[in-house]
Amino acid sequence: MKLLLDTHIALWAVANSPRLSRAARELILSPENSVWVSAASVWEIAIKHALGRGDMPVSGARANELFAQSGYLPLPIDAKHAASVALLPTQGVHADPFDRLLIAQARAESMTLLTHDDAVAAYGDGVMRV
Repeated sequence: MKLLLDTHIALWAVANSPRLSRAARELILSPENSVWVSAASVWEIAIKHALGRGDMPVSGARANELFAQSGYLPLPIDAKHAASVALLPTQGVHADPFDRLLIAQARAESMTLLTHDDAVAAYGDGVMRV
């Protein structure tokens, strides 16, 4: 399975955080799965870290290094991904632009987005709450 990690799942995984669920850890460590991190997550980390957000404890550059050291594959953002955001529902759902781009990327690339966020998981198709 091709797994795309949402931003928090990716950070918790490289930090070996107890916040990462057992199910997520098993999926990430399974040799049967490829694990991907989007440029959107690195972008989100860079912005929020620069703003002093406590939930982003490392810079985007450092996060990118940690993801590479962990063997995660980089997923660039392309025009197909950006355009796919328009296919997502706009009413009664999560409006975070980073999360919406991750969902669009997962769907466009036939990946499963791993998230801990109920609002992201509500998109259903292509998203797994762990």
